[in-house]
Parts: sequence; C-alpha cells; structure tokens
Amino acid sequence: MSKAINKKSVLAAYVDRDLSWMYFNRRILQEATKVNIPLLERLSFLGIYSNNLDEFYRVRMATQSRIAECEDKSVQSEREHAKQLIKQINKLNNRYAKEYEQAIHEVTKQLRAEHIYLLKDNELNEEQQEYVRTYFRQKMSGFISPVWISAVKQLADETDENIYLAVKMQMEGRRNSEYALIELPVAECGRFIRLPDKDGNNYLMYLDDVIRFCLPMIFSGLNFNRFEAYAFKFTKDAEMEIDNDLRNGMLQKISKGVKSRRKGDALRVIYDASMPKDLHKRVMNMLNLDKLDTVQAGGRYHNHKDLMSFPDCGRQDLKYPAWPPLVRKEFTTGESLLKLIQKGDRFIHVPYHSFDHYIRLLQEAAIHKEVKSIKTTLYRLAKDSKVVKALICAARNGKKVTVVIELLARFDEASNISWSKKMQDAGIHVIFGVEDLKVHSKITHIGMKTGNDIACISTGNFHEGNAKVYTDFMLMTASRNVVRDVNAVFTFIEKPYSPITFKELLVSPNEMKKKFIRLIDAEIKNKQAGKPAYIRMKINHITDLTMVTKLYEASSQGVPIDIVLRGNCSLKTGVLGLSETIYINGIIDRYLEHSRIFIFAAGGEDKCFIGSADWMPRNLDNRVEVVTPVYDPAIKADLARIIDYGLRDTMQGRVVDGTGENLYWTTEESAPFRSQEELYKYYRDQEIL
Repeated sequence: MSKAINKKSVLAAYVDRDLSWMYFNRRILQEATKVNIPLLERLSFLGIYSNNLDEFYRVRMATQSRIAECEDKSVQSEREHAKQLIKQINKLNNRYAKEYEQAIHEVTKQLRAEHIYLLKDNELNEEQQEYVRTYFRQKMSGFISPVWISAVKQLADETDENIYLAVKMQMEGRRNSEYALIELPVAECGRFIRLPDKDGNNYLMYLDDVIRFCLPMIFSGLNFNRFEAYAFKFTKDAEMEIDNDLRNGMLQKISKGVKSRRKGDALRVIYDASMPKDLHKRVMNMLNLDKLDTVQAGGRYHNHKDLMSFPDCGRQDLKYPAWPPLVRKEFTTGESLLKLIQKGDRFIHVPYHSFDHYIRLLQEAAIHKEVKSIKTTLYRLAKDSKVVKALICAARNGKKVTVVIELLARFDEASNISWSKKMQDAGIHVIFGVEDLKVHSKITHIGMKTGNDIACISTGNFHEGNAKVYTDFMLMTASRNVVRDVNAVFTFIEKPYSPITFKELLVSPNEMKKKFIRLIDAEIKNKQAGKPAYIRMKINHITDLTMVTKLYEASSQGVPIDIVLRGNCSLKTGVLGLSETIYINGIIDRYLEHSRIFIFAAGGEDKCFIGSADWMPRNLDNRVEVVTPVYDPAIKADLARIIDYGLRDTMQGRVVDGTGENLYWTTEESAPFRSQEELYKYYRDQEIL
C-alpha cells in the first residue's frame, strides 16, 4: 500500500483557483498575438479575453472582496488569504493589461495593412464628417441622454455592461468647466459604425468617436465651444458566488459579516489614462470604491468584448476557413434513429458532427407512436431553440414530456424563465432544478412502450448555438443498466436526497467523487503490482483539493497522468516526488474545448467515461452531474483518439505547469500538430458519402 503524501507538500503545490484562471485567460490573450491566426480571429480572441475578465471581476473578485472585508474573526485566515490573493491578481492584471494594449496596437496596425481603417473623430475628411452628422441625426440622437455629473451622487443604478464617456466642456471666455456623463448606446447602435467604403478601403469608427465628433450637436444651444471626452467603465459586484467552494458555514458568515459591500457596488474601474485630474476626481467620486478595489489607467477605448462582433467587411479571407459540420453516414440511411440506437451505441462529437442528429432524434421521438415519454435537462437554451420546439411537438402529440430547467444558469436566468413559461403553456411538466443544487447534468431519456428505452448523455448543453463552437461528446445508448440509471437521475431530481443507488453512472453529489477516487486508487495498486496503469483525461477545470491530492498521490507512485485541459488547474507539474509523471497540455483554438473524457488503464482493460462534471468542488459536491461509462469498443477508440490528439497538439497547446508562463511546446522532434484540424480531417474522411 502507498503511504499518504504530506499534506503541507500538497498545499504548497496547490495553485489557487483564481490565480490559475488568470493564467488560463492569458492563454486566450496569447492567441491574439500569434501571426498565424487569421486577423479577424485575433480580434475575436481579444474580445473573449476582455469579456472573460469582466465576468471574473463581477463574480470571483467580488467573492474575494467580500471575504477580505468580512468582520467575523473566525474567518481571519481566509480574510488574509483573500487580501493577498487580490493583490496578486491585480499585479497580474496590470502586467497582462500592458500585453493587451500592445496586442490591440499590433492588430489595429495589421488591419490598416489590410485596408481596414478605424478612424478617430479627428481623422475624418469632409465627406466622412457629413456622413457621420447625418448618421447621428437619423439613427443615434434619440438614444443619447447626457446627465450632468453634478447631479449624480453615485453610479449605483447604472449598468456595468456598457461604456461611459465623461465629458468636459468650456465656454469661451470662462475658466470654469461643466461636466457631463454619457452612456454609450451600444445595444441600440452597435459598437462599430461603418462609413462608406472608398477606393478599395473599408472605414469604420468606434461608437465612442462618433459621439465625440457629435458633441457640439448633442450640447447645441448651450454655448460650449470646447469639448473633451474620455471613456471609462466599471465592473460591479454581481453576487456572492454560491458554489460553496468555501467550507460549510463560511459562506453564511461572510454574508452576515460584510457591512460595506453591497451587491451592485463597483469593484473595478478602468479609465482613459489621459483623463484630466479634475474630471478623474469627479468620476471617482461617483463610484463607491474600497481600498482593495481595482483602479486601472487604460487606453482610449474600453469594453473590448465588442471585438467579438467586429464587422468582417466581407473579408472571409481574414477568418478561419469554413469547417462545415459533418453528417454521419450511419444516420443518413433513412432508418429510424430510435431503432439504430437500439441496435448499438452511437455518438456524435460536435461541432465536428452536426448537432442536427440530436434534433432529428427528438423530432422522431415526438411523432413516433411507440414513444410514450421524453425527459431531458436543459441548462442553457438557444434563442430560437429547436430542442424546445421538438419537445413542445411531443407534448402536443400526447407524449409525457418532463423538462428540468436550471433557473440559476448564470446570466441566462431571464431566458430560461421565459422558455419555461412557453413549455408549461404547451403542457410540458417543468421542474425548476433542486433547492441548493444546480442541475448541470446533460441527459435525455426516451421511454418506449416496448420497454427498450433510450438515453443520451452529453458533456455539453443541448444548445444549437453552443454546438457550433463548443467541442462536446454525446453518447446515445439503449444499454439497459445505463438507461435505467439515467431515468433514476430524474427521480432523484424530483425527490432529492432520496436513497437512490446508481449501478453504472457516476452521479454527484451522491458518490461521483468517491468513485473517481476508487478508480485512481485502482491505478496506484496496479502500478505497484506491475500491471498497466495510467490516467488520461480531457477536462475543463481541476481545482478540487481532494482530487488534486489524489492525483499527486498517484503520481508519487509513478502512475503516468496525461491531461488535456482548457481552463483552471490547481496542479503543479514536475514537483520532485509529487508530480513528476503529470503532463498537462492547455489548448485554446477556434473551438472552445468543453468535453470531459476520463480513461483509466484498469490493468489493461481501459475504463472510459464521459460526462458533464469538471473536478471542482461545485461539480463534485454541489451540483447534479452525470458521468457515464462507455463500453462500445469503437467509441472507446474514438475517445482515446481525442485525448491522444490533444496531448500531441503543439500548435495550439501550452505547457500548464502552475507557473502561469504558458510556454509553447518545442517541435524539434516532430512536425507541428493541431488537434482540432486533425480531428476534423479524420472525421471528414470517415464520413465522406
């Protein structure tokens, strides 16, 4: 038997979740600096980086700020840790902000080389000036509502989804200035305004600069003759993140102990570094900032998340080449998909394969006379969801349809409430999750009158939009034990904490963590016995201390551990006697890596699993998650291939070792390899009709 590893050694080699998130987001920023990435895609990565950072501050940094300000003495150590963490994160943020500004500068320069010009308000010729004035009068003026800064005591009710211009105005012959605040109408007008093309050149303006140019029109009749406008943005405390990453009871203590922090307070401000001191002082006075909050001088433009929707100007040559979703040959024979799945397990791997295969399965189930019921979980939904339309069709055809919809899916709450009402109106039985547990599992159960039921278990949402950009794996099976367990999950959701046992599935918060630990323990024993032993996985996040400890224990016993990762990782590799056999490749590419795959050597038998759970406390302890075994040899081979390709990726992969350096892999011994491209080629060759 192996000896337990030293707890202090583990804690010393544990990377804080939020620090590891900063390292992950920097990998996205690095994509924007790569010259081999199409130019407009580099812009998109800059937008993703900015959007991620906003959400991180709204939620994770808000949580740390609350902890740091908690007055309950029993959480003193957590309070000090939070203070140190905030300082570390702000230091990294300042460092990355400089890299970001440089990346923006380089990409803008490359846009000009491609004859795409982003003009400032003082760079317009007479023809363009007249166009902007006309555009403003016809399409924008009704959305501009300046507010005198002297009338604003605090920016408490304003949204942090937008950008603001702080305007300084003077009248001729007067020394005193007037100050106003303008919220940019991005939702109504878009962030980028296209000007007429000319001589093969494309011209655009930031909405910010259109408003700067039109300030004399906005304040006409008030006798101002000099205008200055400087952008700023702020990020609010969205909420205390209820994922119980903290120990039991601490969440409640912090909620009661914090007196100065309210939901909605600003906790980060970014402003134009050239803003004059008198205006800067007035802006800061409108924000209720604490000493631990982030105040950062930046460039002329903010909210770069809008770069994700930058106009392509018809330049498809500056974007990724099209990879149309592939149609699986076995699903095009005209045979019933229900019968096809009853004959043997099937799978799709989106976005390589078309998500329409799953839609077609639902549509067939909705009208098939042998189908008596459909049950499914919905976490996020597309705007015009074909999934919901198929479920409504089934209900209208007399099927018993049950939908578990998660109302607490962050930032999709309003959409999910709207969809739930439509489904209820159609006669669907809607279950609003489980109290104190988010339902994050991705499962569908199709009940047949004959009893030969079918289940789908996915690693990602049943969402047509996500299926175009997220890599997710879906198993379709009629395996009786697996299908029976899937049905039991719905019973558990309706009657939480009831004594339900699962024979095949790994289900949280029941026994998923315990079963994963047993699988790792088995690899340790097999290694000691000289049998084949290894752990290979593809996962989004690893931050759970218990699982990190267990992986370190396995590595200390010589078990090879290979991980394809996207996001947070609390592991440090290469620590002597602790993690020398751990290899982690972090991949950022055109598709967002989202599937979770686990393969254990099991003494030479290879046990394979897929599912919705990452190795984080929220997934393993505080959500309803489902991981299923995979038995079909061909599907197991495909899962092994996905991980193998990910581990070999030297073009889009980075060294994840806990330092945050995100170094590129050297390619001296082998040709460069890009896993997503090679997977698409493989699937394309398999599915050519």
